[in-house]
Amino acid sequence: MNCTAVGVDIAKHVFQVHYIDQETGEIVNKPIKRAQFLEHFANRARCLIGMEACGGAHHWARQLVKMGHEVRLIPAEFAKAFNIRNKNDAADARAIWLAVQQPGK
Repeated sequence: MNCTAVGVDIAKHVFQVHYIDQETGEIVNKPIKRAQFLEHFANRARCLIGMEACGGAHHWARQLVKMGHEVRLIPAEFAKAFNIRNKNDAADARAIWLAVQQPGK
């Protein structure tokens, strides 16, 4: 079974999530409220989740690892190299999604 790569941009109230739905091939880039974030990943198959390393990322990473997901914290400088558009939450989530799939990171 393939592991879906997910990019997450963490913000104060809303997290932006970017991944490709493996069943439909559809690109999903949607906001999720903080209260529903863990619920979104609770019943999903194992994922490789990338998050920009920041103060709150370690808390969320620990919670996701408890659910069986693999989490990689990406340095902001590394993720920034993959952001080819204007800086916003959706573009940042896509950049993190691209960065987490790179070998060696």
